[in-house]
Amino acid sequence: MSQLSLAYSSCPNDTYIFHAMVHGLINTADISFNTSIADVETLNQKAAKTTYDITKLSFAAMGNLGDKYRILRSGAALGRGCGPLVIAMPGQWKIPQKKVTVAVPGLGTTACLLFRFYLEDQYPGLTTELIPLPFEQVMPAVKTGKATLGVIIHEGRFVYEHMGFELIRDLGQWWEQNTGLPIPLGCIAVKKEMERKTATQVESIIRQSISHAKTFPEKGVAYIRHHAQELADTVIQEHIKLYVNDFSMDLGPEGEKAIVIFFKKAQKTGILPPGPDSWFMT
Repeated sequence: MSQLSLAYSSCPNDTYIFHAMVHGLINTADISFNTSIADVETLNQKAAKTTYDITKLSFAAMGNLGDKYRILRSGAALGRGCGPLVIAMPGQWKIPQKKVTVAVPGLGTTACLLFRFYLEDQYPGLTTELIPLPFEQVMPAVKTGKATLGVIIHEGRFVYEHMGFELIRDLGQWWEQNTGLPIPLGCIAVKKEMERKTATQVESIIRQSISHAKTFPEKGVAYIRHHAQELADTVIQEHIKLYVNDFSMDLGPEGEKAIVIFFKKAQKTGILPPGPDSWFMT
């Protein structure tokens, strides 16, 4: 039996997807997984050292790692109506401003890259100071005045109104209006030297794990809740419903097109370097 190192985030969509395959609830054939869990920005940083055989990555980070990793066609987070949100305290965001401080959930995240796309399109020339923080610290930074704007992800989109924030822009909606495509948020990547047969097997195992979670949702509840930052069951379920979808089972032609356009846009603006001939493993 071969053992592969696997890393994913503590977010409900990831723990939902991977629960069955790392707890022996499905047949993983001759593969076992040595599992690590961390926030996505930590995984992005570790991937620069190719720490894990299989890892969750922000697409923004993946754009810098084409020499080390390839994208699997299962397990990804893409979709519509699920992009990062830009928020502020009511009345604090006014244009024009000479300089604006923005709390972001890590400089290597898709949310940060998407925000930079948005700024260049809507406010060219605006000076910004990006403050990288763990995602759960973004809203507190805005509330205390450390930052004027915050880019929120994950559970934040479900609770920001209740916490007294004003929505400035839905970045996913902005992306969709400009491209007509779903927004690529996070992917599952494997070391590029992994044998194609093994990568295909891992893709299949991930799909089986998702199918198991859909068929037996009650089996993963305790595991998902244990790792969730936001423990309200309704928020956890909304999170899973939003981020685990048909693209998670298989990227398909539309998902692949969205990813390629995302990378090309970042390369054209000089944010990301040129990538490989193909970003995908199989």
